[in-house]
Amino acid sequence: MRCCFELCGQNIQVMLNSILWVLQVFIAIIFVYSGVCKMLLPEEKLLVIGQTGVEGLSPSLITFIGIAEIAGAIGLIAPMVLQIATWLTPVTALCLALIMPFAARIHYRRNEPGCVRNNAFLFLLCLFIACGRIFLN
Repeated sequence: MRCCFELCGQNIQVMLNSILWVLQVFIAIIFVYSGVCKMLLPEEKLLVIGQTGVEGLSPSLITFIGIAEIAGAIGLIAPMVLQIATWLTPVTALCLALIMPFAARIHYRRNEPGCVRNNAFLFLLCLFIACGRIFLN
């Protein structure tokens, strides 16, 4: 009987690991896209494509935010792939989750409920990744 429970537990861990990887890649793609846009596009173009949270910020701050988003995307993937400092993946996911309420607040003030919903969704996914990676380690 014990053997059956161990196999079931291993299957759950494999399935959870797969789900976490899919979510990590999904979130990383979102942050790389957002970061590259912030690094390469002027504020006016960012506003047109829906990145309205940057309105009124200096170009250097917008670029810094873009670099930070790309670094966050790398932090979600690289430590686990390279098996070096794997503790960075849940820490990165938690840090990305922690900035989402601030982003949601900006969009709430701008009366952008869709963006607030997206920020809440990213918050929950990042928390799930952080908790899942802590649980699996």
